[in-house]
Amino acid sequence: MEEEGSKENAELVREMVEVIEKVGSYVGFRRTQSKECLNLVRRLKLLVPLLEEIRDLDSDEALSCSCLLNLKKALFAAKKLLKKCNSGSKIYLALESEAVRCRFHGVYEKLNQALNEMHYHKLGISEEVTEQVELMHMQLNRAKRRTETQDMELAMDMMVVFSKNDDRNADGAIIERLAKKLDLHTVADLTTETMAIKKLVKGRSVHNPETVQQVEDLLEKFKQKVGIEESCILDCPLSSTSLERSKSLLIPHEFLCPITLEIMADPVIIATGQTYERQSIQKWLNSGHKTCPKTGQNLNHLILAPNFALRNLILQWCEMNNIDLPMKDVTDGPDPESFALIEEISSLIQNLYSSQMDVKRDTIFRIRTLSKENPDCRILIADDFEIQEHAVTSLLNLSLDEANKRLIAGEGAIPAIIEVLQNGTEEARENSAAALFSLSILDENKVLVGSLNGIPPLVNLLRTGTTRGKKDAATALFNLVLNQANKSRAVKAGIIPALLCLLEDKNLGMVDEALSILLLIASHPEGRNEIGKLSVIQNLVEIVRDGTPRNKECATAVLLELGSNSSSCLLAALQYGVYDYLIEITRNGTSRAQRKANSLLHLMSKCEHIPFVSPKS
Repeated sequence: MEEEGSKENAELVREMVEVIEKVGSYVGFRRTQSKECLNLVRRLKLLVPLLEEIRDLDSDEALSCSCLLNLKKALFAAKKLLKKCNSGSKIYLALESEAVRCRFHGVYEKLNQALNEMHYHKLGISEEVTEQVELMHMQLNRAKRRTETQDMELAMDMMVVFSKNDDRNADGAIIERLAKKLDLHTVADLTTETMAIKKLVKGRSVHNPETVQQVEDLLEKFKQKVGIEESCILDCPLSSTSLERSKSLLIPHEFLCPITLEIMADPVIIATGQTYERQSIQKWLNSGHKTCPKTGQNLNHLILAPNFALRNLILQWCEMNNIDLPMKDVTDGPDPESFALIEEISSLIQNLYSSQMDVKRDTIFRIRTLSKENPDCRILIADDFEIQEHAVTSLLNLSLDEANKRLIAGEGAIPAIIEVLQNGTEEARENSAAALFSLSILDENKVLVGSLNGIPPLVNLLRTGTTRGKKDAATALFNLVLNQANKSRAVKAGIIPALLCLLEDKNLGMVDEALSILLLIASHPEGRNEIGKLSVIQNLVEIVRDGTPRNKECATAVLLELGSNSSSCLLAALQYGVYDYLIEITRNGTSRAQRKANSLLHLMSKCEHIPFVSPKS
């Protein structure tokens, strides 16, 4: 019996070592979980020496098979999670990052429980290996309490892009920034992501239809940004190299356009040496891209050189296989309609400087209509407008195109927008704030808006505007204070009292927005000094006590940021009774709130000699 038990244990050990070797071979974890994945893989490798010593145990040394089975279950759970983060949908993993983080914590707990069941000294495990296991224990416990630095920019972008009621959810620059953060900005990336989403849906591992729809909608926006048609990816039934398996298997791969995956009728060579179908690459370039879709390299020039050699090979192959090459119109430049549009816009821009007010007003109405209804106009128009409501609305519509964000700033429109923000009608001020939000997505525009004194009128709108005005001001200020210098400007402009009013007025429903901005401001010394005043601390503690689960999470994060830099803030929070409320959060709060609360309690215990209380006690 002992020999059979020894063989069974040896087989379990072999399987577990194979699991660790397998996860160690994974390359390229999803960016949103990369750090957590690499740390987990590193910790799992610490178990290999332990497993090797267990394998070599004498038969008379007792080791419960159930103990090894529990460790095996924990390792397989880790493998499943790591595989998901290695090949799963990038969009889904970003959208559900908090839930995925909870799964990591579940794996840590399983590993700890399994390792706690082993009696290392009785088994004769060496001191060195025992120390390694104890190190892993400590790292796992620390990982469960660790305070992660949330990617606030990614979180805000995701919030905007998934908002059904926000006109800015299709903003090209936000989509572009998300694509870069999620590594979904090439045709190959999007093809792989499509396969991952298909597998996700087919496996029915997502039970919320709304989540699936959000993932698919964002994928479609990424494809539109790249210039890929729906049929080029989503309808691909089997692999990333075919649109229709029966046809594509017959066609040499080099005859297919990397963008459309269709046989090329008019192949052209771009600056990187890659070949594309003329219409497809021209559409890509016309949409403002200056990179190669396949390699991502910057293009030194935009000249399209006909690939006559490849075209002759395609024609010969089509003739040999009795296939009719699709006939496509070749466009070497702008079509007549585009030329007419350019002429009209040029004329309209000249009319903006007319001395006759009626001409100016009619011109702006026309530009507003064009910029809203015609995407091509957004690429062609950018100027400094004077008339309040319609001019700013035009600029807001124009700024949705990424290329225009620089053009609008370069043409000196930002001072005019700020002027309207200060002195315009209510709707004009709201649209001005929305326009500054859109423009400030670009880092250079964040600096420009701040240096042109655009933050004080935004703070004023945050304080005195309508509900919509306050929301527009809040999103613009959130974007702007991502810049360190703008944090100081915002504090000097009185943003803390304005945010405090939002925290106190629960009917506005802007507590989360106010706390998100406070968290950014708290990373600046001037911001901490202002926030650290007792009235703000008291409000934060009250939210920790009475807020919604999300409110409590955000407020705890702000207190943690403040407390990490100031013991006086910790003392103030303790005086207002935060300790008991934090204990409650560690038991019943959201996963992220529990980790923030644990970290804050631990910080307090070091600062004030208060014994650290685990949520299990």
